Amino acid sequence: MAKKSNGGSSSAAPQINIGISEKDRAAIAGGLSKLLADTYTLYLTTHNFHWNVTGPMFNTLHAMFMTQYTELWAAVDPVAERIRSLGHAAPGSYAQFGKLSSLPDAPATPPKALEMVRILVEGHEAVARTARGIFPLADKAGDEPTADLLTQRLTVHEQTAWMLRSLLED
Repeated sequence: MAKKSNGGSSSAAPQINIGISEKDRAAIAGGLSKLLADTYTLYLTTHNFHWNVTGPMFNTLHAMFMTQYTELWAAVDPVAERIRSLGHAAPGSYAQFGKLSSLPDAPATPPKALEMVRILVEGHEAVARTARGIFPLADKAGDEPTADLLTQRLTVHEQTAWMLRSLLED
């Protein structure tokens, strides 16, 4: 009896051979998973603050927070897709993000406007630290696409933290 064909595909996925060892790919993907969790957590906090900001700076902060959460939302996909490109599953649940993120969850009660700004400064600085911590792994492995992604994220987070900090000055 002839073996029935399954369309020519085998059950085993082909091995990844992109010039980065499995060990290095796993370490980089682990770091990127933390970056993804931090980015998503900061996205949620920023969107929360957009909805709940009040006071004399409402118009300015409401618009600024929308610009920021929109950028953060657009940032999660490239990070997740880089994790997948390295052959690993991207985290995608609140439980996973909660375990991986270095950022606290948004406060249950919305803070005053300038406290929101301070919390977001700390959030952007924390995400920058997470991104910066992955560089040695990417550099050691010769992983230029990850290094490029990290450079882009650092630019955004450091600039956003500076702009937010400027609102806190007298």
